[in-house]
Amino acid sequence: EPPAPESFGGSETILLVEDDGQVRTLARNILRRNGYVVLEAANGGEALLICEQHGANIDLLLTDVVMPETSGPLLASELRAGRPDLAVVLMSGYSGASLTQNEDMVPGAAFLEKPFTATSVLRTVRESLE
Repeated sequence: EPPAPESFGGSETILLVEDDGQVRTLARNILRRNGYVVLEAANGGEALLICEQHGANIDLLLTDVVMPETSGPLLASELRAGRPDLAVVLMSGYSGASLTQNEDMVPGAAFLEKPFTATSVLRTVRESLE
């Protein structure tokens, strides 16, 4: 897949939380190829540890909605308690109705439907950062 249009790249730091290793690697590679700094976590616990280490340097949380230990929306709420301006993108294979409750939990969050493409990831991330 060719690199996405320049306009979707960036240099911000993204915390990527996804328990599926293949999906996480795919998203990480797309984002890094387009200039982003990517911090990876396989679950909510790892994500919280990374946040403690990197503090305010995280610009956007890109997280799966459904994970074994904690949900993406819960994680987002927890992280936003300390950094209210954190941009949030929730990834999910489910579209529509099942997501409205998550929207209530994470005001202003964007949704990225799985399976995603390089363009859909980059566009959603870029729009959320701006």
